[in-house]
Amino acid sequence: MKTSTLRNAISIALLAAAIGPGEWAMAQDATKDTTAQGRAPVTDAPAKTHPKKPAGTSTPPAATDLQAVTVTGTRIRGGNTPSPVITIGSEQIQQEGFTDLGELIRSVPQNFSGGQNPGVTVGAIQGDPSNQNVTGGSGLNLRGLGPDATLTLLNGRRLSYGGFSQAVDISAIPLEAVERVEIVPDGASAIYGSDAVGGVANVILKRDFDGVTVGARYGGATDGGLITHEYNATAGTAWATGGLIVAGEKTSNDPIYSDQRDYTQSMYRSSTLWQGNDLRSGLLSLHQSLGDAVELHLDALRSERNIMTAQAYASAYYPSRTATSVTTVAPSLDVWLPGDWTLTFGGDVGKDKASSVQLAVSRANGAITGRNASEFINKILAYEIGAEGPLFTLPGGEARLATGAGYRYNDFQYPSGNTVYANGDESSRFAYAELSLPLVGPEQGIGGIERIELTGAVRTEDGDYGRVTTPKFGVIYAPSADFSLKATWGKSFKAPTLVQRYYTQFAVYYPAATLGRGYPVDATALWLSGGNADLHPERARTWSASLAFHPEALSGLEMDLAWFDIDYNARVVQPITTANNNVLGNPIYASFVDYEPAAAVQAAALANIAKSNFINAVGVPYDASKVVAIIDSRYVNASRQRVKGLDLSGSYRFDLGSGRLVVRGSASWLDSSQALTAAQSPYALAGTLFNPARINSRIGAVWQQGGFTASLFGNYKSGVTNPADGRKGASFTTFDAMLRYDTGARDDAWSNVALELSAQNLLDRAPPLYAVTSLTYTPYDSTNYSAVGRLLSLSLSKHW
Repeated sequence: MKTSTLRNAISIALLAAAIGPGEWAMAQDATKDTTAQGRAPVTDAPAKTHPKKPAGTSTPPAATDLQAVTVTGTRIRGGNTPSPVITIGSEQIQQEGFTDLGELIRSVPQNFSGGQNPGVTVGAIQGDPSNQNVTGGSGLNLRGLGPDATLTLLNGRRLSYGGFSQAVDISAIPLEAVERVEIVPDGASAIYGSDAVGGVANVILKRDFDGVTVGARYGGATDGGLITHEYNATAGTAWATGGLIVAGEKTSNDPIYSDQRDYTQSMYRSSTLWQGNDLRSGLLSLHQSLGDAVELHLDALRSERNIMTAQAYASAYYPSRTATSVTTVAPSLDVWLPGDWTLTFGGDVGKDKASSVQLAVSRANGAITGRNASEFINKILAYEIGAEGPLFTLPGGEARLATGAGYRYNDFQYPSGNTVYANGDESSRFAYAELSLPLVGPEQGIGGIERIELTGAVRTEDGDYGRVTTPKFGVIYAPSADFSLKATWGKSFKAPTLVQRYYTQFAVYYPAATLGRGYPVDATALWLSGGNADLHPERARTWSASLAFHPEALSGLEMDLAWFDIDYNARVVQPITTANNNVLGNPIYASFVDYEPAAAVQAAALANIAKSNFINAVGVPYDASKVVAIIDSRYVNASRQRVKGLDLSGSYRFDLGSGRLVVRGSASWLDSSQALTAAQSPYALAGTLFNPARINSRIGAVWQQGGFTASLFGNYKSGVTNPADGRKGASFTTFDAMLRYDTGARDDAWSNVALELSAQNLLDRAPPLYAVTSLTYTPYDSTNYSAVGRLLSLSLSKHW
C-alpha cells in the first residue's frame, strides 16, 4: 500500500468512528512546545520527539532509538502550542525544596489551594461545597473553577477521581520518579474532553533512571504539630531496548490542633487545622521495544493513605479517620509506520476508594453518642486508538495531523451506614482530530516574519449526558527570533459529576412562613433537594493571548505575559442552599419556584422521594391543598461565571565565575464573578473569602556553585474580603529557603550523598484573620492561607 493511501485510510477510519459529517471542522487545542509560562524559562523550541524515518520509506528506526514522548496539550509530535504552558522540571522541584507534588501545585500562582487539599477546614464550604478535605490528598484547582474543572494526567493518561468532587490526588505520586510537571492553564477539551475547562496538568515520569537512590526526611512546625517522617527509595535501569523505574515512599505526619496556635485558642478544642497523615505509595514505569518499530509502555501506581481529622462543636467533637486506596494501571503500545506515521493504542483502569469512620464524642461525659461510616468509591476504565503523522509539506514545514477515537467509563458509589446516597455511572465515546499548519518558517528569510503557524482541533464526545463538540483554534506569530505572539479561541465542557446526577433526592414539608413573608399560618411549601439525572454538561468559551520575549542578545532572559478570559455557562449548582424567609417572592429564585402547584404536579415531585427521605416539618399530615409553592433546590444547570486575568512570568540566568545565579518568578492577577440566574447581578468571587485571592505570586533566586545550592523565594497573596461585613483582610507574604549540598561522584562512601535543609514560611507569618460566626470555624481563610507557620525539615539521600 502506498504511504499516502495508508495515512488517509487511518485518518478517515478513526474519525468516522465518532464524528458526524456535519461536525468535520478543524479546530485547535493547545499544541505543545517546551514554552514554560509561569515557572520556568520560555522558549519556542519544538518538543523532543523520537527520530523520524525518511518520508516515504519503509525502513523503521533502530529499536534502541524508539522514544514515545508524552506531550501535554497536543497530540502532534514536535508541535508548538499557542496556549501558555507552565513547565516545572525535577531540577527546579529540587532547587525550591518541594517535598511532594501537593506542595508544588499549591505554590503555582495560577492554582487555587481550595477544593480538596490538606489544611482546608470545615468552615471553607461557605465558599464552595468542594472546599473539603475529604481524602487528605492534594487536588489541582486552576483559576479557582473547582477541582472537577481541572484535568490531571499521569504520562498523558487519566486517573480515577477521588472523593465526591472528582479531585485527583496528585501528591500520592512519588516525587523522585517525576521528570517534570506540565500545566496548560487554558481550556483543553478539544484534545482531552471533559474536565479541562480551567486547564490540564500532566505529571511526566522519568523515562530512564539508572541506579538506586534512598532518602529520608525529618521535619516539623516550630509552633507545634506536623512532625513529619519520610522514607523513599527509587531504583531503575535501562537496557538496549527499554528501561524501568520503580519508586516508593512512606510519609507520616502529626496533625496540627487548634490549641497549638495562638489565634485559634478560642475555637472549640480538639479541632484540627491540618490533618494527621500516613501515606504509602509505589509506582512502576516500564518501556520496552518489541522489534524495530513497536514499543510497549506500562505505568502503574498504588497508594494507601490514612488521615485523622476532628471537628469540634459546643456539645460534642467529631474525630474521624479516613483510609484511601488508589490503584491505576495504564498500558499503551506505539507502532511506527512508514511515512513517519505513528499508531498508538492505550488504555487505563483505576479505582479510588475512601472509607471514613466518624465518632460523636459527648463533651459532658465523654460518651460516644454516634458512629457514622461512609465510603466514596470511584472507578475508571478508558481506552483509545490514535494516529499521527505528516500530510503534506508547507513553506514553513510539514503539515501534521493527529486523530483518534476511544471510550471512557466512570462509576461512583456513596454508601453511608445502611443507606446508599449515590450509585451511578456514565460512559462516553469520543473522537478527535488536530491539525498543525506551519505557513512560514525561519528558513524562508521573510523580513518581519520569523514564523506563522495555524493550529486547529475538534473533539466530539457522545455520552449519556448528551453530545458535545468542542473546537479550538490557535495562531503563533513570531516577527523575529526575539518575540513570539500567540492567541487561542476555543470551547470546553465538563460533564456533571456523578454525585450531582445520582445523589439521593429528599423532600421537606415546611410551613410557608419559614420560606417567605405574608403567608397564612396553615400555608405550606414543599422543598426538594438532591441529585438530578437530567443535568446537561457545563460549557465554556475560552480566549487566551500571550507575548513571549526571549532575546538572542540576552540568552539568559525569558519573559512571558499572558491574558486569559473564560466565559463559563450552565454551571451545576444547588440554587437555594438555606431555608429562610427570603426564598418565596424573591425574583432571583423565581425560576426555581413553582407557585400554586396542582396536586398532580406535587405527586410527580414526590414520586421519586423514598418514604424515609420525606421530612415533615409542619407537624400535621401532608395536605396538597395547603401547598402554595414547590421549591426545587436539586442540582441544576443555572450559574454563570466569568473569569479573566493576566499571568506574568520570567527568569534570568547569570553566570558568575564558577557559579550560576537564576532569578525567576511568576505572578497572576485574577478577576472572577458569578451570577446564579439572569435576574441576578454578578457578584465577585476572586478576592473574597474562600475564593482565590486577586493577586498571587512567587519570586526568588537560586544560586549554584559546585555541589552547593541555595534558594530563597517569596510568596505573596493579596487580602480577601469578607462579604458578610465588607472588611478586607491583610495580605500574606511568606519566604521559603533551601540549602543543599551534593558530594557528587567520588571514589569513597560519600559518593553521591546529598544533605538538604529547607524552611517554609521562614519568618513564621501567621495567616490574616477575620471574624467568625461559629467557634467551630477557623478565624482565617484556610483555602488561601496556611496555619502551618514556620516548617523546618532536614533530608539526607544517597545514590548508587
